[in-house]
Amino acid sequence: MGALDALAAPYSTILCDIWGVVHDGAQLLPGAAARLAAWKQAGKTVILVTNAPRPASTVRQGLDELGLPSTAYDAITSSGEAGIAALLDPPRAVGFLGTADDRADLAAHGVRFDDDAEEVACTGLAERSGDPADYRDQLKQWAARDVLLHCLNPDRVVIHCGVREACAGALADLYEGLGGRIAWYGKPHAPIYEHALRLAGNPRRSDVLAIGDGPVTDMLGAARFGLDALFISDGIHGGAPFPPGFARDHGLGDWTPLATLVDLG
Repeated sequence: MGALDALAAPYSTILCDIWGVVHDGAQLLPGAAARLAAWKQAGKTVILVTNAPRPASTVRQGLDELGLPSTAYDAITSSGEAGIAALLDPPRAVGFLGTADDRADLAAHGVRFDDDAEEVACTGLAERSGDPADYRDQLKQWAARDVLLHCLNPDRVVIHCGVREACAGALADLYEGLGGRIAWYGKPHAPIYEHALRLAGNPRRSDVLAIGDGPVTDMLGAARFGLDALFISDGIHGGAPFPPGFARDHGLGDWTPLATLVDLG
């Protein structure tokens, strides 16, 4: 039995991050598919939990295209799924900030748009290679109008094919600094974990192991929700050790990940 097998052995349920742990935006990461499949074969429930700003069905399609077998996991929950649900209850038109593909995806799931609305759905930057600072003037205008920004992806940065790219969370941080109001969806906030556990059949939290590469999303969310966790260092952290003082800085007492691993291989 390998180290990762031994660490996961006591848990019935795995909540696994996707981007930076299972794939890098273009290809599956070494060993990830085999690891998830092995956990499934061992009788564990595997729920993929992602801050992707798109619904679970779109995330599943992307995983299919990358070659991850659907038999390697049980279900997917995404921050986009939670955000879309909020934007449709009650139904109303909202502004938008993100890529054209993301806008089309939201529209296909019933979200209506109006550039003059008092709420904005933010899935990220309009172009992957952009700089959040380029949006400062637009964000200042929205803050002056007290526009509510729905952040459908709390991630600040992602590694896409080896290149760091800003995410919606970076825009939301900037907007908050300008006095803007934010509605957050996804990790580290509790609703996405509650949904993931419902998908898993409501196991005890002590039977759940969370895995991710984001300190302030995956690890902070797991800690606040009372879950044990494994930190994957070879994602957005670039192989660096888990941040010292993390628990102290976030008021987590003596919480720490069970282990820091390079990847799932």
